[in-house]
Amino acid sequence: QVQLAESGGGFVQVGGSLRLSCAASGRTSVNRNMGWFRQSAGAEREFVAAISWPGRRTIYANSVKGRFTISRDNIKNTLDLQMNDLKPEDTAVYYCASRTTDVVSDVAGEYIWWGQGTQVTVSS
Repeated sequence: QVQLAESGGGFVQVGGSLRLSCAASGRTSVNRNMGWFRQSAGAEREFVAAISWPGRRTIYANSVKGRFTISRDNIKNTLDLQMNDLKPEDTAVYYCASRTTDVVSDVAGEYIWWGQGTQVTVSS
Protein backbone atom coordinates (compact mmCIF):
# COMPACT_ATOMS: atom_id res chain seq x y z
CA GLN A 1 0.00 0.00 0.00
CA VAL A 2 1.04 3.56 -0.76
CA GLN A 3 -0.45 6.56 0.99
CA LEU A 4 -0.51 9.92 -0.75
CA ALA A 5 -1.10 13.31 0.87
CA GLU A 6 -1.45 16.54 -1.09
CA SER A 7 -0.71 20.02 0.19
CA GLY A 8 -0.27 23.51 -1.15
CA GLY A 9 -3.74 24.32 -2.43
CA GLY A 10 -5.38 27.63 -1.74
CA PHE A 11 -6.90 30.79 -3.11
CA VAL A 12 -5.08 32.80 -5.79
CA GLN A 13 -5.91 35.52 -8.24
CA VAL A 14 -5.84 35.17 -12.01
CA GLY A 15 -2.28 35.12 -13.27
CA GLY A 16 -0.90 33.99 -9.95
CA SER A 17 1.07 30.87 -9.05
CA LEU A 18 0.74 27.95 -6.67
CA ARG A 19 2.91 24.94 -5.98
CA LEU A 20 1.22 21.69 -5.01
CA SER A 21 3.09 18.90 -3.27
CA CYS A 22 2.28 15.26 -2.73
CA ALA A 23 4.05 13.18 -0.10
CA ALA A 24 4.13 9.43 -0.56
CA SER A 25 4.50 6.99 2.33
CA GLY A 26 4.18 3.28 2.90
CA ARG A 27 5.57 0.94 0.23
CA THR A 28 7.20 3.70 -1.78
CA SER A 29 9.48 1.17 -3.50
CA VAL A 30 6.55 0.22 -5.75
CA ASN A 31 5.61 3.83 -6.44
CA ARG A 32 6.44 4.39 -10.11
CA ASN A 33 4.43 6.46 -12.56
CA MET A 34 2.81 9.41 -10.74
CA GLY A 35 0.34 11.99 -11.88
CA TRP A 36 -1.93 14.87 -11.07
CA PHE A 37 -5.62 14.95 -11.87
CA ARG A 38 -8.28 17.51 -11.07
CA GLN A 39 -12.02 17.64 -10.67
CA SER A 40 -14.17 20.73 -10.72
CA ALA A 41 -17.73 20.94 -9.48
CA GLY A 42 -20.11 18.92 -11.62
CA ALA A 43 -17.37 17.64 -13.89
CA GLU A 44 -15.52 14.38 -14.28
CA ARG A 45 -11.98 13.94 -13.03
CA GLU A 46 -9.53 15.03 -15.71
CA PHE A 47 -5.86 14.46 -16.35
CA VAL A 48 -3.43 17.31 -15.65
CA ALA A 49 0.13 15.96 -15.79
CA ALA A 50 2.12 12.78 -15.23
CA ILE A 51 5.73 11.78 -14.80
CA SER A 52 7.45 8.45 -15.36
CA TRP A 53 9.85 6.61 -13.10
CA PRO A 54 12.47 7.87 -12.33
CA GLY A 55 11.35 11.11 -14.00
CA ARG A 56 12.72 11.24 -17.52
CA ARG A 57 9.38 11.60 -19.26
CA THR A 58 6.51 13.99 -18.56
CA ILE A 59 3.17 14.54 -20.27
CA TYR A 60 0.63 17.33 -19.86
CA ALA A 61 -2.94 18.10 -20.73
CA ASN A 62 -3.13 20.64 -23.54
CA SER A 63 -4.97 23.04 -21.25
CA VAL A 64 -2.00 23.34 -18.87
CA LYS A 65 0.94 22.85 -21.22
CA GLY A 66 3.44 25.68 -20.88
CA ARG A 67 1.95 26.83 -17.57
CA PHE A 68 2.30 23.80 -15.27
CA THR A 69 5.41 21.79 -14.49
CA ILE A 70 5.43 18.38 -12.82
CA SER A 71 8.49 17.11 -10.97
CA ARG A 72 9.43 14.44 -8.45
CA ASP A 73 12.05 13.87 -5.80
CA ASN A 74 12.67 10.14 -5.52
CA ILE A 75 14.77 10.51 -2.37
CA LYS A 76 12.11 12.43 -0.48
CA ASN A 77 9.25 10.52 -2.19
CA THR A 78 7.47 13.69 -3.19
CA LEU A 79 5.67 14.85 -6.30
CA ASP A 80 5.22 18.53 -7.10
CA LEU A 81 3.12 20.56 -9.50
CA GLN A 82 4.22 24.12 -10.15
CA MET A 83 1.27 26.05 -11.53
CA ASN A 84 1.86 29.45 -13.14
CA ASP A 85 -0.41 31.91 -14.93
CA LEU A 86 -3.45 30.41 -13.26
CA LYS A 87 -6.86 30.89 -14.82
CA PRO A 88 -10.39 30.63 -13.37
CA GLU A 89 -10.88 27.37 -15.27
CA ASP A 90 -8.02 25.85 -13.25
CA THR A 91 -10.26 25.97 -10.18
CA ALA A 92 -10.72 22.40 -8.98
CA VAL A 93 -9.77 19.82 -6.40
CA TYR A 94 -6.36 18.48 -7.39
CA TYR A 95 -5.48 14.86 -6.73
CA CYS A 96 -2.16 13.10 -6.67
CA ALA A 97 -2.12 9.53 -7.98
CA SER A 98 0.41 6.76 -8.47
CA ARG A 99 0.77 3.25 -9.82
CA THR A 100 3.33 0.49 -10.00
CA THR A 101 4.27 0.56 -13.70
CA ASP A 102 7.01 2.74 -15.15
CA VAL A 103 5.12 3.81 -18.28
CA VAL A 104 3.53 7.24 -17.97
CA SER A 105 -0.26 7.35 -18.31
CA ASP A 106 -3.00 9.96 -18.57
CA VAL A 107 -5.81 7.53 -17.77
CA ALA A 108 -7.25 7.89 -14.28
CA GLY A 109 -8.48 4.30 -14.19
CA GLU A 110 -4.94 3.00 -14.55
CA TYR A 111 -3.80 4.56 -11.27
CA ILE A 112 -3.99 2.56 -8.10
CA TRP A 113 -3.41 4.96 -5.23
CA TRP A 114 -4.98 8.37 -4.74
CA GLY A 115 -4.66 11.20 -2.27
CA GLN A 116 -7.58 13.01 -0.66
CA GLY A 117 -7.17 16.09 -2.84
CA THR A 118 -6.40 19.75 -2.26
CA GLN A 119 -8.61 22.65 -3.35
CA VAL A 120 -7.31 25.27 -5.75
CA THR A 121 -9.48 28.33 -6.33
CA VAL A 122 -8.54 30.95 -8.91
CA SER A 123 -10.45 34.19 -8.64
CA SER A 124 -10.88 36.84 -11.28
